[in-house]
Amino acid sequence: MTTAYDTPVVLDRREGPYGEVVLRRHGELLQIIANGCFLMDTSDGRSERLLVDAAYAALDGRPQPDVLIGGLGVGFSLAHAAADPRWGRITVVEREPAIVEWHRSGPLSALSAAALADPRTDILKTDLVAFVNETCATFDALCLDIDNGPDWTVTDSNETLYSPAGLASCARVLRPEGVLAVWSAQPSPEFERTLWNAGFQQVRTEEILVARGVPDVVHLAVRPG
Repeated sequence: MTTAYDTPVVLDRREGPYGEVVLRRHGELLQIIANGCFLMDTSDGRSERLLVDAAYAALDGRPQPDVLIGGLGVGFSLAHAAADPRWGRITVVEREPAIVEWHRSGPLSALSAAALADPRTDILKTDLVAFVNETCATFDALCLDIDNGPDWTVTDSNETLYSPAGLASCARVLRPEGVLAVWSAQPSPEFERTLWNAGFQQVRTEEILVARGVPDVVHLAVRPG
């Protein structure tokens, strides 16, 4: 069990294409830090699993839907999707090579080995914002978790993803009546309004209560048919 008195131990530190990324152990937990900003750890995973489950539920039983997961992180969303045989193709976009390596052959492999071995899984080492702007591929669901939320991005370049132009790119990548699910460390009424204004329908927010502070949330929206 991790206590307030445990001292985090750095397991790996890399200078990646978007700055410094660190993997550290804090008691029993593994944590990812980017440019000094805490991203996530292995303490829970409920909201990351909700990200995947809520997207699937909003597809209303569409057979073998293809999902794009934006951000590999500690692997909760990927592992949860791969454990569900109802999903079709599972594509993960991760821009930090170090995070992919930590999953393939490092300390995070215990969480994701089965998912990475699943023939449905494909890991793309690229920037999510660039990917949705440029790809010709389409998906039934986009499950995005690359920041601490639309109002708290890891890098300034990510802010465009939550803008009307970025959401238009997300809509282009989605198939008709496809689902956009966005993880956030706090609710964002402004982002909900932006989703409505960008033409998405059935915009809503699901919450995961936490021990202290505001709840983690998943923002959900559906591309019109």
